[in-house]
Amino acid sequence: MRIRTLTLQNFRNYEDETFTFDEGINVLYGRNAQGKTNCAEAVFYLCTGTSPRARKDRQMIRAGQESARIAALADTRFGSVRIEADIFENRREIRINGSRIARNADLLGNIDGVFFSPGELRIVQDGPEERRRFLNVSLSQMSRSYYTALIRYNKILEQRNALLKNRDLSLVFETLPVWDVQLCRYAAEIVRRRGEYIAMLSPLAAERHARLTDGAEQLEIFPERQYAGEEAEIEQALLREFSEHYERDVRLGFTASGPHRDDLKILIGGKEARVYGSQGQMRTAALAVKLAEVEIFRRLAGEPPVLILDDVMSELDL
Repeated sequence: MRIRTLTLQNFRNYEDETFTFDEGINVLYGRNAQGKTNCAEAVFYLCTGTSPRARKDRQMIRAGQESARIAALADTRFGSVRIEADIFENRREIRINGSRIARNADLLGNIDGVFFSPGELRIVQDGPEERRRFLNVSLSQMSRSYYTALIRYNKILEQRNALLKNRDLSLVFETLPVWDVQLCRYAAEIVRRRGEYIAMLSPLAAERHARLTDGAEQLEIFPERQYAGEEAEIEQALLREFSEHYERDVRLGFTASGPHRDDLKILIGGKEARVYGSQGQMRTAALAVKLAEVEIFRRLAGEPPVLILDDVMSELDL
């Protein structure tokens, strides 16, 4: 998989620039604040439809402009693919080979991308939300079914949380089981696919971590909560779990457990990295995780993804 050309118009600090990339490794170099990170961000946006930095798409529009455009031509396992994204203040339009797509799900999987920057240290250092984000971004590229399940789960979860704030408790307890049947259908797929992914990720990351540390430390990765059985069995286990915590959720006013609250444990030498690891140890663990992600893409897709490294050498002790 290879990006041939990348065009940026009114994107961040770029007015109108086209990059042409060769096969293999391409290096962007220059002074600070020249736009190297912006270029990396644009490539990943065309892979996933999301920015690794901006919370809102409009933040990527060049100051004083009404819209921005990102366009790339790529060689993929599907052949030559052209992806264009026009970003406006409150909307965007994405086209693949000239045809406008209605859903972000249709973008995912066209260009597989793995992004690594100093900020990816968050996977190890920060709270559960960052590790769920890592899983969701990676798995959504690999499986449109996962992405769809995640979107539907979050929509139903929003409705369930709204119900939990209702003061009519008889209505709440009567309606919760109805929402939970739908919620757990998608939750089960999310949990199953995450479990399968982590089972692949863990040994690959441990192997790469051992190489980076000359075998001095052992990296372990596993889900905080594990569910046994097939998807139907996981669904039933989740239904029981939700029903057992009705009173707690009503008291809190939100759903306090489920895939949206799950965590991924990362240990170095048997100790939780985010609590006991040094900055250097956490950086190395994060790099090992991202290198393992690259290998998973290669195995599943039959070719390596586009690996986007942003200012890595300034942060890693390599």
